[in-house]
Amino acid sequence: MAHHFCAVCGCGTFSDTSAYEPGGSWDKTTRCIGVNARLLDHFDAALSPVVVVDGKHVWSLFRIHSMNLKNTICIWYAGDAMDAAKFYAQTFPDSAVGGIFRAPGDYPGGKLGEVLTVQFTVVGMACLGLNGGPQFKHNEAFSFQIATGDQAETDRLWNAIVGNGGQESACGWCKDRWGLSWQMTPRVLTDALSDPDRVAAKRAFDAMMTMKKIDIAAIEVA
Repeated sequence: MAHHFCAVCGCGTFSDTSAYEPGGSWDKTTRCIGVNARLLDHFDAALSPVVVVDGKHVWSLFRIHSMNLKNTICIWYAGDAMDAAKFYAQTFPDSAVGGIFRAPGDYPGGKLGEVLTVQFTVVGMACLGLNGGPQFKHNEAFSFQIATGDQAETDRLWNAIVGNGGQESACGWCKDRWGLSWQMTPRVLTDALSDPDRVAAKRAFDAMMTMKKIDIAAIEVA
C-alpha cells in the first residue's frame, strides 16, 4: 500500500490511499485521525496532486470552493501557519483548512519539505498562510472585522482568541497569539453608530470608547 501525506493536517497517517487517487471514490469515513470531522463539509471531493516531496505525493485531498477566487489574502507567519489555520477553522463559522504546499527546496524561512503555504478560509474569506520567517510582524494596520449577532457569540469568539495566547485591546479589538488583529463587532454596535440621531450615535460611541470587549447591553442603553 502507498503511504501519502494528509493534505489537511500534514501528517502521514494514511495507509490505504486507493480511495484518494485522482478519479477515484472518496470515503468520508476514511481519513486522517487528525482531521476535525466537522471541517469535511467545507471541502470538495475533487482530488489532484500538489507537489512531490522525497518521492511521495502530497495529495490535495480537499479543495475549498472559494479558493477559485482571483483575490486571496496572504498572511505572513513566522513558521506556524498550519497552527493558525487550524485554530481559525475550529473557532470561526464557515472556516476550514484547505491545501498544503511543501517547499520544493530550501528557502530563507525554511527547508525542503517543510510547509510553505496553507490555504484556509475564515468566515468564508479565502486566505493563504505563508511561512516566511520571523522578520515581519503583524500590526493593527490590518485586521479581520467579525460581525457578531449577540453577546454570546461576541463572548465566545473574544474568549477563544484571548484565551489562546492572545491579548485584549480596546473598542472590540483583540490580537491572536500570532499577532493578527481581530475586531469583534456586534451588529447592534454598528447600527447604533450609524443611527440617524447623531446625539444617540455619540452616546453609543462614547460608551464603546470605554470598553475592551463590547458590552451589547451597555450600548443599547447608552
